[in-house]
Amino acid sequence: MDSATGDRTLKLVATGTLAGVFSGLFGVGGGTVIVPLLIFWFGYGERLATGTSLGAIVLIGLLGTVAQAFYGNVHFGTGLLLSIPAVLGVLAGTALQQRIPQRAVSLLFALLLVGVAIELVVK
Repeated sequence: MDSATGDRTLKLVATGTLAGVFSGLFGVGGGTVIVPLLIFWFGYGERLATGTSLGAIVLIGLLGTVAQAFYGNVHFGTGLLLSIPAVLGVLAGTALQQRIPQRAVSLLFALLLVGVAIELVVK
């Protein structure tokens, strides 16, 4: 394995580890960890980073749910009710993302993260 491949692998492992820790600790990981790092470290476009993150989140979310359920921290009925409109939302969001400029997606994402950060600090 050459140095570039080793660096890439190490960065992917670090990204996955951070996403897993943040998912278990805060219930987030894909949008707040994987997407920015795929863009920053790997030069992915916003769309490719988002799709790749969603693919990774499938397993992260499943295992995180099982681990949290072990501690009694999952209300499955609420989770199911949240997932039904979320499926429609993800279809609408994906369609919208494909129709607006990638730079606009990046700016909207950055504004969302700043807004969430402000809300967390103010609370």
